[in-house]
Amino acid sequence: MSRTVYDLIGLAAGIAFILALKGLSHPKTARRGNLIGAFGATLATLVVFFYVSPESSLPLNNLGWILGAIAVGLAIGVPAARKVQMTQMPQLVALFNGVGGGAAALVAIVEYLSLGTKASTAVVIFTVFTVIVGCVSFSGSIVTFLKLQELMTTRPVIFPAGRFIIAATLIAVIGVGGWVVAALGTTPLLVLAGLSLLFGVLFVLPVGGADVPIVISLLNAFTGLTVAASGYVLDSVLLIIAGTLVGASGTILTRLMAEAMGRSLFGTLFGAFTAKPQESSGASEERPVRSGSSDDVAILLNYARRVVIVPGFGLAVAQAQHTVRELADLMISKGIEVAYGIHPVAGRMPGHMNVLLAEANVPYDQLEEMDEINPTFSQTDVAIVIGANDVVNPAAETVPGCPIYGMPILKVSNATNVIFLKRSMRPGFAGIENELLYDPKTMLLFGDAKASLTKVVSALKAL
Repeated sequence: MSRTVYDLIGLAAGIAFILALKGLSHPKTARRGNLIGAFGATLATLVVFFYVSPESSLPLNNLGWILGAIAVGLAIGVPAARKVQMTQMPQLVALFNGVGGGAAALVAIVEYLSLGTKASTAVVIFTVFTVIVGCVSFSGSIVTFLKLQELMTTRPVIFPAGRFIIAATLIAVIGVGGWVVAALGTTPLLVLAGLSLLFGVLFVLPVGGADVPIVISLLNAFTGLTVAASGYVLDSVLLIIAGTLVGASGTILTRLMAEAMGRSLFGTLFGAFTAKPQESSGASEERPVRSGSSDDVAILLNYARRVVIVPGFGLAVAQAQHTVRELADLMISKGIEVAYGIHPVAGRMPGHMNVLLAEANVPYDQLEEMDEINPTFSQTDVAIVIGANDVVNPAAETVPGCPIYGMPILKVSNATNVIFLKRSMRPGFAGIENELLYDPKTMLLFGDAKASLTKVVSALKAL
């Protein structure tokens, strides 16, 4: 296969990626967009096996190693993708993203070592960029995985002189990068990789749990830029196109998510160093709350005219989306107006709730974004909050300095009645107590969300 044909096929794969992104922008076309993207990725992978470079008479060197690596990847990736729960999808995305950045960095290092003194200054500069950003993406993504999986604290990790240590590490990374460009050699490149890995860890540690989805999106953009830069190093148009698309879309998504959280990107990353410590009353279990039974909830719903359902991560954990759909259909059959209030960052990643509800065939026109539904809460008889905490927490508006302060929230407190489905009084992912739980208008229904909703459905049918 000639280079011209190879580049044209790469261009076709790039167009498939663009069409995939367009399709993924709307639920009705998302499945088709996903299939188009998969086709483009398959095409981009297969074409490599048939391209013969000018330096070789064979399509590929080390074919056995390549096929072996693909086999190992399939053996790990396919079972992981099939078995992963929807609640664990953000962690899987973080891992895949980190692996992509790390792979790009390794490929750039190998290519650099292969070229040796023949590498041009431009190639060396792009190699340095790829190693830095790829290693930061890899180690940073591992930390986000550990936070999301709660294998480490989800609270911001700060330490004395943390800002200065992070700044000093960044300066060292830039300095060693200059050393690689000026002196070449294996040693400075490996030092650069090590410092970049360290900076990636320090970069993510100060981020609190509620802001982790923003950082995942940012690191995804980093990975895209890394792939694009490695495309220059490898002289691959396809990698440049694919990496640029990922970098651009990741950057746009990061900006939109930061706006949805009501904060700047700098504040998201380093706000923990300047935030004022919040005093904890330590008496959350001693304060009175109004708990109810499934019968109490059913009676309240039976006499409502408008009900808004606010899904959160707890809905995903309980896999209660089908039961929620059953409850909504039952209320609609009784003449009750039902809508779903969707916060932009509900769950652990953008679109998390939309995907869950789509799995239960919830009509898309029943889903309303935050800006659309907030003005209607004052005309809502009952707001049902299922496993959501931080996205309805009034502390975002009333407690300056708390991790979610400034984040726009769903104003369920304006509803006439609020029903919270919770397992316990444990705070949300951001670790902040929710004063709405103690409001006299709030009724708490404790237990597994799916089991609780099943009982509510049965009680409502009996009325």
